[in-house]
Amino acid sequence: MTTNAKPITPDEALDPSRALVPSIQRVNEVRVQKGFWPKIRRTAAHIPFARQAISVWYAARDPETPTAAKAVMLGGLAYFVMPFDAIPDVFVGIGFTDDAAVIAALIATVGAHIRQRHKDQAEAALERLRED
Repeated sequence: MTTNAKPITPDEALDPSRALVPSIQRVNEVRVQKGFWPKIRRTAAHIPFARQAISVWYAARDPETPTAAKAVMLGGLAYFVMPFDAIPDVFVGIGFTDDAAVIAALIATVGAHIRQRHKDQAEAALERLRED
């Protein structure tokens, strides 16, 4: 994202009409591949929704997850990893509220595609992060 790029809103991140556009899917996928784990490593101890975010990440990478659900998941995860969003993460106490809202909306929208195995993988990943 360039410094001149306009931050997207949580609604835009989860908008299926945008998330299903192939070029936006590719941008979101690259953004998530590059930024998800570094951000989770920095923030997992500070955000109560880390397990849910990681579950979504595993579901988005699962070949059995339908393409449309993956697109919405990647849109929400891309919003999470963006350095500029509706409420900047540097604001202690409220900085992650918009990210939490996006993850909650993701789960409400496509949560049926987040399987127990994704939740188990998320728990194992959090354990590994705690050990580091």
